[in-house]
Amino acid sequence: MVKSWMIIGGITFLVALGGSLIRPRDVSWGLRLDRPQWLFFEPAIPVIWTVIFVCGAISANLVWQAEPGTAKTWLLMGFYLLVELITVAYIPVTLRSRSLKVGTVLGGIGVILGLVLALTVLPISGLAALLLLPYAVWSPIGTYTTGQMVELNPDAG
Repeated sequence: MVKSWMIIGGITFLVALGGSLIRPRDVSWGLRLDRPQWLFFEPAIPVIWTVIFVCGAISANLVWQAEPGTAKTWLLMGFYLLVELITVAYIPVTLRSRSLKVGTVLGGIGVILGLVLALTVLPISGLAALLLLPYAVWSPIGTYTTGQMVELNPDAG
């Protein structure tokens, strides 16, 4: 029998793969951008996001297990999916549009939706809400960094 964690994990993985839908010329544009001097941890960002997505999938599974199959739980699964889609869209949309401002807006939307999601699942599962904490901490850092890059790269705004 297929377990809920397998389905949730599989969907999370497939959506995360969407972040790789970028063209080489878009990547070269992004690599030419100036970055803040304090951004020494950039090589660790893929690992950080992997941990965040795993925590989010575990969180979603805990919420599913609390009330499996109810309309409320299905809506929450849709909310989890929306947060992940916004998050994954950041890189390809920013690169394709060649606009750091677009990335900053997407990041800001992700921050707000992530916090709302965490507060929404808190009454259902404290652990599920706690597992969304890495997203709630990291997402504003990424959004702030993109905002700083707008200042460093005014032509890429």
